Amino acid sequence: MTKARARHILVDTEEECQKIKTDIESGSDFAEMARQNSKCPSGSRDGGDLGEFTPGQMVPEFDTVVFSQAVGEVHGPIKTQFGCHLIEITSRTD
Repeated sequence: MTKARARHILVDTEEECQKIKTDIESGSDFAEMARQNSKCPSGSRDGGDLGEFTPGQMVPEFDTVVFSQAVGEVHGPIKTQFGCHLIEITSRTD
């Protein structure tokens, strides 16, 4: 069964998301940016790490990115019912 591990940063707006993504692309640490900015408890607790999961465990918009996009890159902004996410896929097995 396919499994993935990812971390994310959850904020309210696409503008916030894009600014954080630019900061990460300029060298800021993803986990630190999650601690400073994410509305999700995983941000302050684990630097945005969501652990390992399988398809269907996350909302569809999240799953689509995690199970189809490149590992090791920051993807987003991804809009869901919770807000806007930056997603970094840290591993995936098929």
